[in-house]
Amino acid sequence: MSVEAKLEEMGLVLPPAPAPAGTYSPVVVLDSLAYVSGQGPVTADGTYLTGRVGEDLTEEQGVAAARTVGLTMLATLKAQLGSLDRVKRIIKVLGMVNSTSDFQNHPAVINGFSNLMVEIWGEDGRAARSAVGMGSLPGNIAVEIEAIVLLQD
Repeated sequence: MSVEAKLEEMGLVLPPAPAPAGTYSPVVVLDSLAYVSGQGPVTADGTYLTGRVGEDLTEEQGVAAARTVGLTMLATLKAQLGSLDRVKRIIKVLGMVNSTSDFQNHPAVINGFSNLMVEIWGEDGRAARSAVGMGSLPGNIAVEIEAIVLLQD
């Protein structure tokens, strides 16, 4: 089953792929690796989910924002690669949570992203990962995630 058919079966719709907000490439492909720039939580209407976990957002809302980042990243990969079927494995993920200084459950928030990748690719979606808290993120977005992805030969 294609990745896009799987997403449809799961009832998931990709948001619009965001345009770069600076001087960078959304995805850089080198040999069989795709390096995906930091992605934020873009909703279906093109707006971003904003706020700080532990202040404006609950942990559960942070998890939902991280899952939304997963959909945003898929939209970016599709726009840059032409097809999500080119993705073979998620290798490495860096998840950054816009949170208060006393919030300590960053890994649980980033599980929103990681769980989506496993739902789509199974064990090939389970990546090496770092999950950290940030005092702020661009535009006050709730979560930002970057990744390294292995492409099909």
